[in-house]
Amino acid sequence: MSDLSLRRPGRRGRGGVEITPVLPPIAPGMTGGRYQPLTGPEMKRVHQLVLRLLEDLGLSQVTPSLERRAVEAGCRVDETGRLRFPRALVEDVIARTRRRFTLHGIDPIHDLEIGGQRVHTGTGGAAPTILDFETGIYRESTVADLYDIARLVDRLDNIHWYHRSVVARDTDTILDLDINTTYACFSGTTKSIAVSYTDGNSVRAVQPMLDLVAGGEGKFRERPFCTAVCCHVVPPMRFATESCDALEAAVLAGMPILLVAAGQAGATAPAALAGAVAQACAEVLAGLVLCNIIDPNCRGIFAAWPFVSDLRTGAMSGGSGEQALLSAACAQMAGFYDLPNSVPAGMTDSKLPDAQSGGEKGYTISLAAHAGATMIHECAGMQGSLMGTAFESYVLDNDLLGAILRTVKGVEVSEDTLSFDVIRDVAMGPGHFLGHPQTFARMKTDYVYPQIADRRSISEWQEAGARDARAVARDRVRRILTEHCPGHIAESVDARLRDCYKIVLPRARMRTGNGAW
Repeated sequence: MSDLSLRRPGRRGRGGVEITPVLPPIAPGMTGGRYQPLTGPEMKRVHQLVLRLLEDLGLSQVTPSLERRAVEAGCRVDETGRLRFPRALVEDVIARTRRRFTLHGIDPIHDLEIGGQRVHTGTGGAAPTILDFETGIYRESTVADLYDIARLVDRLDNIHWYHRSVVARDTDTILDLDINTTYACFSGTTKSIAVSYTDGNSVRAVQPMLDLVAGGEGKFRERPFCTAVCCHVVPPMRFATESCDALEAAVLAGMPILLVAAGQAGATAPAALAGAVAQACAEVLAGLVLCNIIDPNCRGIFAAWPFVSDLRTGAMSGGSGEQALLSAACAQMAGFYDLPNSVPAGMTDSKLPDAQSGGEKGYTISLAAHAGATMIHECAGMQGSLMGTAFESYVLDNDLLGAILRTVKGVEVSEDTLSFDVIRDVAMGPGHFLGHPQTFARMKTDYVYPQIADRRSISEWQEAGARDARAVARDRVRRILTEHCPGHIAESVDARLRDCYKIVLPRARMRTGNGAW
């Protein structure tokens, strides 16, 4: 928890005097939605195209199981094999799907209320490489990296969940990858986790693992702390067979579902931004309809994630201004539907946590947050357009997220904050506000203080060694990863997990003093 953690209402201090609760300046779930790149009529035009795409074009390559469910619910398969969705069915699902739900943490203190344009920020991605902490050279990522990043996230207040951000390249099979990813994530943090499962077999394989961590058979379903990330489509407008199998299994298991459509504008989605937004929304709604057919009470997250191409080369450009607009527009469309949602932001093209990285992350995340994105994924730690990550980036980005969330909270206007009496007292008295009681009170409720960003004078900074932010962040990374090895998974539970599954991460690597850091 932050140093400015909430005091309980009614708590009494010395002498029995009741203490007024001190509310921190930022918290998970503050309301966004002030930034609107699309007008009301424009959103309606996008929506009409979405409905037309689903009814008149549909999606190809649906799995037999989902096809059977969809046809029974009123969809039809045309002569080319494309699954078409009637407008009435799509609009009915939008109207009745869950708009609010709890995204559970492993520890209830990290539960998040999702929906209603309440903004949350967290990790995401599937980077195959990581910037080695000692050599400064990118290398293949491992299960140990997954675990270490989870431990960092566990100590960073403005990163609200841990969606695996690297691919463990040291596993033998796809099933081993999914099992070990899940294990590393829930072992390293008590926050909510998210994992991209390859197929239904992986989902079914980890169900007993998740139950064991939750306290016994059926316990995970009561508090599902692991989200299944399903890229259920291969844009444009095709289902992804294996991921749809995972989707069906995850819904049946009671897992929250992040329904991702990740076309790339100019490559697998239209170069015109409005068309890219509409295609992504249609592809996500196709998945949401299927989820609701399986379970009308499912926890579906509308994740329209169109990415941007640099049209000179075709390469992804996650840090572009166009990416900021796309993500903000998709968040706005999700708000139009009033659906719990996710967009990607913070996917800098820079390979290092440098000035380019900070600038690109700053404007892409800010626009998404102010557009009211419920969940902003990939906004911590990612480098190189999602192809890499760096330990110190998580620490630096945590600071950045705190400042951005403070802007989401906005300016409180009330009789007290307008401060006539305070201004009068100071103007007629000492001539400055430094010692006024309001200043002392507001310094904890109105202001966010960075842990890495340096606010000292130039002379003080030079006398202290003139170190830059990245060097300071590296110190914090080393301190956290040297000292913090979470113990929320009992050793007896861990032993049972290792008996039942092929766990790659050595138990000795998960204890302090192991020499890794």
